[in-house]
Amino acid sequence: MQSVIQEQATALFQKHPLLANYQPCLERPFFNISLWNNFDRVATFVSNGHFVPSKFEFVAGKLPLSELPQVVAAITTYYVVIFGGRQVLKNSEPFKLNFWFQLHNLFLTTLSLSILVLMVEQLIPMIAYNGLYFAICNIGAWTQPMVTLYYMNYITKFIEFVDTVFLVLKHKNLRFLHTYHHGATALLCYTQLVGTTAISWVVISLNLGVHVVMYWYYFLAARGIRVWWKEWVTRFQIMQFVLDIGFIYFAVYQKAAHLFFPELPHCGDCVGSTTATFSGCAIISSYLFLFVAFYIEVYRRRGTKKSRIVKRVRGGVAAKVNEYVNVDVAHTSTPSPSPSRK
Repeated sequence: MQSVIQEQATALFQKHPLLANYQPCLERPFFNISLWNNFDRVATFVSNGHFVPSKFEFVAGKLPLSELPQVVAAITTYYVVIFGGRQVLKNSEPFKLNFWFQLHNLFLTTLSLSILVLMVEQLIPMIAYNGLYFAICNIGAWTQPMVTLYYMNYITKFIEFVDTVFLVLKHKNLRFLHTYHHGATALLCYTQLVGTTAISWVVISLNLGVHVVMYWYYFLAARGIRVWWKEWVTRFQIMQFVLDIGFIYFAVYQKAAHLFFPELPHCGDCVGSTTATFSGCAIISSYLFLFVAFYIEVYRRRGTKKSRIVKRVRGGVAAKVNEYVNVDVAHTSTPSPSPSRK
């Protein structure tokens, strides 16, 4: 089947010589256009030479948010602002910020998509020529373009803090998962960047893909546009989480076996500092708590009010997980449990 498609594509390009310049290849999978080179030129021009992607180096202490005290200070400030702001504004009228909310979501959609396609352009030839294990565990996967994109994605995590600021200004409820996730993800990206974990691209690319869909949905919702694929936003988040856990636990096992239990069967070491490997695993595993808590609350503690609220939601597991995260038990009515038959 694949050879037939390739033959048809080749015939098309031969029939139309002008298209031959845009025939994709492994090194340039997007219509034979080097997105990285174009990005390099545009970023250099726009920044007046202050940011040249092809010459970027991550040097702790010389870049914004490149040292742990700065990161801790930024995350602490985030929590002070959102929880302090909620108290300060509790007696005021909600702000109407629909235009700025739309702009914020459109910007993050565009930014997430841009970083994602630039990363995919780097990953396709890397995996095709060297294999998946090389891409997630070998130091050769820690390339200069990938480090540049990792740092860009890392800075994006702090821009996403504005999500919660909008919730505070609009007097929306702050959920534990939302506020915890923002701070923990920023810390996760920092630990992996300074710890040179080659597997970083797995979590980052999946997260970027989810964010493209999520922020685009928020943008459309802010414009009053209803879409049929609303529940797929949560489904993608669930699938992202499952894939993250699978890849990360594999890498952690490789590192643990290589360092501490060499008698166990394993492929070899996975590049990255021990601190980064295990702290990253701990943060990702903490997200697993949501699903464990969801299962216990809904399927084991069946008599609770939260269980009854979540169970009556239609749309499958994704819809139920979304409701579990967002439900306000104190202000949500639910039918009383049916009396037991004697």
